Amino acid sequence: MPDHSFGATSWQINDGELFKMQQPSKATATELFEGRKHYVIPAYQRPYVWTEEDQWAPLWDDIRRVTESHLDPVVRPLASHFLGAVVFELLQAGSNAMTELDVIDGQQRLTTLQLLLDAVEDAMRAGGHEEEAERLEELILNGQSKYRATRHRFKLWPAQANRAEFEAAMDPSAPSVTEPGQIHGAHTFFKEEAARWLRGVPDEDGVVPPGTEEDRARELAETLAARLVVVAIDLTGDDDAQLIFETLNDRGTPLLKADLIKNWVFRRGNTLGADVDRWSRTIWEDFDTEWWREEITQGRASRSRVDIFLHYWLTMRLRDEVKAELVFRTFIDYAEPLMQNVSTAEGFLHELRQDADTYRDFGNLPSDGPAGRFRGYVIEAMELAATTPVFLWLVSPNHAIPADQVTVGLAALESWVMRRTMLQLTTKDINKMLIALLRALTEVPKDHSGEAICGFLSQQTAEARVWPSDRRVVEEIGQRKMYGSVRQGRIAVVLRAIEAYKRSLDTKFGEAPQFGRLSIEHIMPQGWREHWNTNPPLTPEAEQRRDKLVQTLGNLTLVPQPLNSSLSNRPWTDDASHGLGKGPQRGLGKWSILNQFNLQVLNKEVLAHESDWTESDIEDRTRDLATAITRIWQGPDSAMQDAALAISREEQTDR
Repeated sequence: MPDHSFGATSWQINDGELFKMQQPSKATATELFEGRKHYVIPAYQRPYVWTEEDQWAPLWDDIRRVTESHLDPVVRPLASHFLGAVVFELLQAGSNAMTELDVIDGQQRLTTLQLLLDAVEDAMRAGGHEEEAERLEELILNGQSKYRATRHRFKLWPAQANRAEFEAAMDPSAPSVTEPGQIHGAHTFFKEEAARWLRGVPDEDGVVPPGTEEDRARELAETLAARLVVVAIDLTGDDDAQLIFETLNDRGTPLLKADLIKNWVFRRGNTLGADVDRWSRTIWEDFDTEWWREEITQGRASRSRVDIFLHYWLTMRLRDEVKAELVFRTFIDYAEPLMQNVSTAEGFLHELRQDADTYRDFGNLPSDGPAGRFRGYVIEAMELAATTPVFLWLVSPNHAIPADQVTVGLAALESWVMRRTMLQLTTKDINKMLIALLRALTEVPKDHSGEAICGFLSQQTAEARVWPSDRRVVEEIGQRKMYGSVRQGRIAVVLRAIEAYKRSLDTKFGEAPQFGRLSIEHIMPQGWREHWNTNPPLTPEAEQRRDKLVQTLGNLTLVPQPLNSSLSNRPWTDDASHGLGKGPQRGLGKWSILNQFNLQVLNKEVLAHESDWTESDIEDRTRDLATAITRIWQGPDSAMQDAALAISREEQTDR
């Protein structure tokens, strides 16, 4: 970020905007924490996330390096070590009263510094270095008796999520926490490292710290109090704290879009006089958990679940495309008019929380229900997460769409996706189409939402959006190279669905057995030339036709993964397989080996062709499977589609 200084005022540029703040100043721990100081980390700030590998250990190494430079007469003493920047805003000032400051940025750094000071103080006292311990204690606690039973006894008061653990770490008399986290880990790490170093325990390389223990205690206290430097930025009354917050990141832990949104929401709540501590507990606390902050890969990008959700949620709410990099600004533009008073703000945030809970529960949806089926087929198997805003719109409790309409709507969109996937039609226009669909849904009553989705999809005439008819599916699937063009996992999902459909047509088959892991097998092998050639050999034209047919849907089935290698390129019959193979499969044709796995209806139908498996059989089976697809995923309203196509043709003729 460019920094242009003029005298006592610093001007910084952020996304083309210029904002002013007080000239930053260097400050040591003593300067930050001396006197009656109480730094408050607001409830909206994210929890403590620094770790040993990324922050604690490097920081301790830096502290040792600076301190030892003052103990080793051969080494030039280092004056200071720079920790980074902190930004704070004055909340309350007083002469005899406590000075309270709101931490805008740098909470990770300030929290770590306080844990470090307290941990080293403990190590100092354990080693009998009382004078040095007292010096550090003055930077940790406001010692006046009137503050002893209050939060103001601490120089720093952390965010809501960390308060209990912070008190337990900093005050031995405070209640312990059941599940210690990063706060406890940091305090323990620094205490143990300091104790070992003070005692002169050699490091991993066998190097003994220089000086006597008394020398080490004295210089370590001096380093912590006077040689660790931050750039302290004290905001003036005219400064845009939110804009500054956007520009800053803690060392090694970049802010999520959700962190920026959280900051804005709770600062807004403070302005409105809301109970932001309650907001933190009931609305936002869950967003700070590991599940929400875990990075998920979608396409080429990786983002946290919470940022992904907020992106989808804004898309659903605005019914417009939202760029991932603009989620924060888009959220503010949308939310600001909805957060003009406490009542409307809480209503808005409650809806956000409800939709977030719904989104989180997607993974627990029953697979045999319409919502669970859609998620399994479309979002997971077909990897079409772009449908999530519409999915969320339909199942959101905030919209209260009748269950029957949810079923109808999801079935229509699922069919649109599955049919287009099997015909290998483009989805490049899907984002715009789904936005148009969301807009259309706002124009119809809730009890017609599902029917509206079916109607909308039926009326799409552009090739990038059309919902393939039954006739088109049956005619074109046989022309499509399936294996090698459609991902095997997607083909397997479709074949499993066809298996379930066929079993449902005849009660004698009962429930589908649990087959475990299945793989796709070519019935006529890809390497058919080895054992499947004819006498006389096929013509070049016939060879090309066979090569094409081998990769079509009608020549594919599912078998247990171990069986796949046994089938290989074997001939169809035992007679033609004489002497081939090893072990129990020796001399068996593909039909016989496949017959060992004849519990699937799909394979029972293939096994009916005991003497031969030909190109004609593949074509017949392709038509049968394509027909099954049209039954599983029912197609558009034919009358509505025909009318829309007729209008489209007339418009093109008029042009």
